[in-house]
Amino acid sequence: MLFTPAAHEAPTDEPWSAETARRAIAAIAADAEDAFDDGWTMHPADVEPSDDPASRWRSLYLGGAGVVDALTRLERRGFVELRRDYVPYLDALLAGPSPVPEEGSEPGLWMGETGVRLVLQRLAPSRANLDRIAELIAATAQDERWELMWGSPGTILAGRELGLDVAASVELLRSQREADGLWTQQLAGRSTRYLGPAHGFAGCALALGDDAAAAETLRRFAIEEDGLVTWSPVEGMRLDANGDGRIRTQWCHGAPGMVATLGHVMDEELALGGGELTWLAGPLEKGAGLCHGTAGNGYAFLALLELTGDERWLTRARAFAMHAAGQVEQSRSEHGRGRHTLWTGDLGTALFLADCTDGGGTLPLP
Repeated sequence: MLFTPAAHEAPTDEPWSAETARRAIAAIAADAEDAFDDGWTMHPADVEPSDDPASRWRSLYLGGAGVVDALTRLERRGFVELRRDYVPYLDALLAGPSPVPEEGSEPGLWMGETGVRLVLQRLAPSRANLDRIAELIAATAQDERWELMWGSPGTILAGRELGLDVAASVELLRSQREADGLWTQQLAGRSTRYLGPAHGFAGCALALGDDAAAAETLRRFAIEEDGLVTWSPVEGMRLDANGDGRIRTQWCHGAPGMVATLGHVMDEELALGGGELTWLAGPLEKGAGLCHGTAGNGYAFLALLELTGDERWLTRARAFAMHAAGQVEQSRSEHGRGRHTLWTGDLGTALFLADCTDGGGTLPLP
C-alpha cells in the first residue's frame, strides 16, 4: 500500500456550497484580524520545544508576512474587506531586529527576509525595497541547501515575479543538479537528497521553470502500484521509514505535492496516478493547512483540472475544501483560537476555499 489509512480521514458528506465556503473565508479572515497584536502569536500546533509560544514570527511560511499576504490576496479577489492597513506592520518588521532569532539572519523566501520584502513590494512598491530583494537573491545564490524554504529556488521565484535578474542563481542551481536529476541538500548538518517541493527536487525544478529534464527524473523515482503513484520523501528511502512509521502523503512529501507542483511537466499517467492516490487516501488527519494538510492535498486536484479539463477533479477538490473548512472550525473549537499562518494554518485553507469557489487556482508560490 502506498499510503497509511490511519493518517487520513473519510471526506465529509457535506455537499459543496460556495456560500458556505465564502462564510468560512470571511470567518478565517475576521479571526485573523481580531487576533492581530503587533503580529500573531504562535499556535500550539506550530510550537517546537525550543520555541517561546509568545513569539510573533515574521516569515512568509509561519509568520505575519504570510498572514498579510493571504489576507490581501483575498481582499483583491473580492472575498473580504480588510479593516487595517498592514504596510506599517511590515515596515516595522523590517526596520528592527527579528523578534525570533532563528529568522533574524536568514535571507531566504519562506523563512527569511526575502518573503517579508516580497509581500511589502506587492503592497507598497519601492525602488529601495526592490534593490534590497536583489541583494538577497545574490546572497542565496550559492546557499548549499538548494531548496525552496531557505535557499536559491525560493528567491529565484520571488525575483522572477518582480522582473529581477535571476540568471546567475538559475545557472548555479542548474550546475548543482546531479546525474540522476536530483540535488543534495545540506540541511541541519546532514547531506540529504529530498524529492518533494518544500525541501528538494520538485522545488528546484519549479524554480528552473519549464524544465524537460524534470519529467525524466519524476519517472525515474516514481513508485507505482495498481495504477497509483507516489514518491518517497528522500531518495532511496522506504515510504514508511519515518519516526511514526506513517507514509507521508501530503504537499511537502509525497504524491499530492509532486502533482500540485510539477503536474504540468510530468507524464499524464503519473499525474493521474498521483491524483487517484491522493483521493483514495482522503483528507489528512493532521489538519487543514497547505504544507501538510487537507487543503494542500486538494491543490493536486486543481492541478489535474487544469491539466485534463475533467470536472471530476474540481468536484474532488471541492469535497476536500468542505472537509478542510470543517477541520478549521474543529481546531478553533479545540484550541480556543485560530491557527494564523499561511502554510500550516487557516489562511492557506482560506485561499484554497477561494480557488475552489472560483473553479481553479494554484498554490501561493512564491
